[in-house]
Amino acid sequence: MTQWGFSNYSAPMEAELKSLEDKINLFVQLCRRLRSENIQLRQQLATATSENKHLSSKISTATSRLEALLTQIPENET
Repeated sequence: MTQWGFSNYSAPMEAELKSLEDKINLFVQLCRRLRSENIQLRQQLATATSENKHLSSKISTATSRLEALLTQIPENET
């Protein structure tokens, strides 16, 4: 036993600190992975949003053209 009687506290405290350090390292890795995934998802969302705008524009153009063609069709009078 040491002079102050602390010999039994050192080993459990070291193990607890090591466990805490390991948990913090896992947490940091998780945060980095989630940040990377978040960046990828934001890029995918931006791409999908752009594609959606493009397709909406094409649909709008097609609708206008169809409406113009429908006005040119003569009505059947019976």
